[in-house]
Amino acid sequence: MTETITGLGMSALEVLILVGAVALVTARWFPVGARRPITLTAAAVAVPSGVALIVLGVRWHLVPVLAGAAIALLFAAPAVLRRHAGRPAWRAPWWLALPGSLACLALIAGGAVAAWALPVPVFPEPSGRYAVGTTVMQWTDPARPEIATSEPGDRRTLVVQLWYPARKGSAGVERAQYLGRTEQEARVVSQGVADYLGVPGVLLDQVPHARTNAMPGAAVSDAGGRFPLVLFSPGLGGVRTQNTAWAEELASHGYVVAALDHPYDSAAVVLDDGRTVRTRLAATGDQAEDSRRSRGWAAVRAADLSFVLTQLGRLDRGEITGPLTGRLDTGRAAATGHSMGGGAALQAAHQDSRFAAVINLDGFPHDAAPRPFHQPALALTAPVEPGENPRYIPRLTHVLELSTATAYRLTVPGAAHLTFTDAPLYLPPVPALTGSLGRTQGPGLTAAASVVFLDAVLRGKPGDPAVLLSAYGDLTVHHADGEAGERGNP
Repeated sequence: MTETITGLGMSALEVLILVGAVALVTARWFPVGARRPITLTAAAVAVPSGVALIVLGVRWHLVPVLAGAAIALLFAAPAVLRRHAGRPAWRAPWWLALPGSLACLALIAGGAVAAWALPVPVFPEPSGRYAVGTTVMQWTDPARPEIATSEPGDRRTLVVQLWYPARKGSAGVERAQYLGRTEQEARVVSQGVADYLGVPGVLLDQVPHARTNAMPGAAVSDAGGRFPLVLFSPGLGGVRTQNTAWAEELASHGYVVAALDHPYDSAAVVLDDGRTVRTRLAATGDQAEDSRRSRGWAAVRAADLSFVLTQLGRLDRGEITGPLTGRLDTGRAAATGHSMGGGAALQAAHQDSRFAAVINLDGFPHDAAPRPFHQPALALTAPVEPGENPRYIPRLTHVLELSTATAYRLTVPGAAHLTFTDAPLYLPPVPALTGSLGRTQGPGLTAAASVVFLDAVLRGKPGDPAVLLSAYGDLTVHHADGEAGERGNP
């Protein structure tokens, strides 16, 4: 699989076969003197490109394009060969050729639209001064039974992926697979996500082909001293890699991001022994029962975040083997998450004073008894239309006002719930699904606002966070004295 061209959703080879196929079909309608050279040139482009695609592995999206090209070639080749041999070339009458040409163009257009709508994701290059390394660890909490199973002695086990500042100059090192440590793991996770969403797996089968910007096992950067920590919990059914673009951007700016898979909650978690743990969570349709279950799931996630922070402290002290020993600043750690994970991050903040900040990416707070917490908080939300989810913003506002520090709510115009994840990089650009900010602007804005907030509250970087954050949307500031103020997007 060759590199995807950003914006088109296709590789260079795929673009060549597309152009060649269109030229083969339309050659019939050019002036007589131009038909033969156009057909020969188009065939010279389409045939080698098609063969190369088939050898390298053709995506299902391009099958209609190949079919359209093959049909056009089937009718064009005899005419060209007869003319080359000095015999009159047979041409179908226009009333027969026109619907045939239109049918072939429809096939080609359908394949091109599918390839554009469901591309292999291309991850934006991180903008920070550090290269990015990544590693995956599995940790078991001996103090907590796994409540999702009835097996005696089963303890809560988490898979955690770290993105961290790495040394530059590792050219030639293969970049990390997206969705998993191996392509096989990525395919298992991709199918698990599709099953959780209730869509055919073929719609996401291009995602495991993606490579990210991080280098597996890269040496930690010599610069920067101890790095602040950002712990991340994904959405309900989400997986640890769902915010990879965001994690890589933060790591390039000097943060260590630790993203969690929550077994029996995340769509699919592949453990070190090869077992795959699928989600056991599902909505019942009863609002009261679903709310009760959500409170339980959020509490487990909050405990998971606290446990991982403990493990990162052990990793820093050398009690756990890993590349980041002596480089982690556990005194500057943020609890973050998306959707269900964002609500869990807020809950973890008031339960665990070790966290110094909290970021909620469009998450409803499910905590049954929210209490005051001391950490500054940032909540990014999509616009909520009148009458849509009427409990969300009042509930979120209530929780943010419990912070004894300053809390910020940033409403991002044009955003949807999945804007704050990697989803815009590979899902169809449907505004209701991924927002209207384009494939890269949504993830980029999410990361930029997060860096502004984290730099201010964890690093003490000069500048008013309210002024800086207001550049990304409509900002409401909840001050520690209970007053709230708003800043519009300039």
